[in-house]
Amino acid sequence: MPSAELSALGVREAAYAIRAGTVSPVDLVTACLARIRALDGALQAWAHVDERGALITAHERLMEARAGRFRGPLHGVPIGVKDIFDVADMPTTGGAKPFAHTWPRVDAAAVTRLTAAGAIVLGKTVTTEFAYRDPAPTRNPWNHGHTPGGSSAGSAAAVAARMAPLALGSQTVGSVLRPAAYCGVVGFKGTHGLVPVAGVIPLAWSLDHVGVLVRSVSDAALAMSVLSGKDLEPSPVGAPRLALAHELLGHASREVAMHVEAVAGAMARAGATVSKVELPASFHEIHAAGLTVLEAEAAAYHERWFGAHADDYGHEMRSLVEAGLTHPATAYLRANRARLAFRDEVMPILMAHDALLSPTAPTPAPSGLGSTGDGSLCAPWTSAGVPAVSLPSGIAASGLPYAIQLVQAAGGSARLLGVAAWCERVLGFSQAPD
Repeated sequence: MPSAELSALGVREAAYAIRAGTVSPVDLVTACLARIRALDGALQAWAHVDERGALITAHERLMEARAGRFRGPLHGVPIGVKDIFDVADMPTTGGAKPFAHTWPRVDAAAVTRLTAAGAIVLGKTVTTEFAYRDPAPTRNPWNHGHTPGGSSAGSAAAVAARMAPLALGSQTVGSVLRPAAYCGVVGFKGTHGLVPVAGVIPLAWSLDHVGVLVRSVSDAALAMSVLSGKDLEPSPVGAPRLALAHELLGHASREVAMHVEAVAGAMARAGATVSKVELPASFHEIHAAGLTVLEAEAAAYHERWFGAHADDYGHEMRSLVEAGLTHPATAYLRANRARLAFRDEVMPILMAHDALLSPTAPTPAPSGLGSTGDGSLCAPWTSAGVPAVSLPSGIAASGLPYAIQLVQAAGGSARLLGVAAWCERVLGFSQAPD
């Protein structure tokens, strides 16, 4: 199989082909590494590439496959790991200055689960500084003059550019789904706590989620099943019940709102029931509440360094910590109560439908690299700790991808993946960047 075809394989396709003996893990890793060498000088999606280690592991997986010994459902599949996750004997920089760099001896729990299932780590993908808003150097594969989003910028760009079929990301506001939307790939995060965060640099413990960036819902389901230790394979769905909230459409540009309404129409014509819903009054407090929780918890983690290294922080991260250090405990507790009130009040709406449909971001990827874009449409669902997925849904006049977001109640990851698979079939999106 030609190198370009190998690097275009999805997670499940690659795993099946390796198990069938029609694709070698060595050839697949070699193809991905060749793609990285060819494209990453311009894209800057990778912070560290372990070419030698990946090829050694690929040879081991090949020998195991030939002997009929498969480690798990990801045997031989190459992956990227966001550079806030520890990988043994690779640097963890967190996108920060050297004072925060470490060289861990053990893997993060999520990485351990993927490699135990047979995955091969190619290296570390670029993150924004401490997974917050100071932009990373990564560029959008669809148009290098546009942001790929943040903070999982490198993971989204690497998957979109066919450098790896799967990359780990994290989301504290919108850091899996927004870069997935901007880069035209699938982004998924489950219920808060579904995947352990041990060995991951925290941003805000109450909000941090581990997620994946892939090129299909099927691949998301496979990866999340491994990461969670639960069977999240979606059951077939027919005629899903979708909810549409005007408050969310109102946060998007006219272009994106019209696109999402057109998608809702296409879903209805395919058999879905689309109902208008109104979000609870607590929705109007969730953004401020989530930000206060984020500021306070980020300050609690960074306080140990901040006195000596404040000048080494980027503007956005420094401002976040400074704000958090001023919050009294009462403000943090009030914010958490408001966050949990929204979670409790929105849950019946989510449970009454198969998914809430909305834009993932207010616009396609903005031009320029001075910002990571707007995560406000992802933030409520991260604050509520509920599962959410972003699906590429079309191409804007600018040539950049559109995306939709689907949300379900806590504990409903498998249900959401089933609905997402149905919507993915209706959308029929297959474009990729050049």
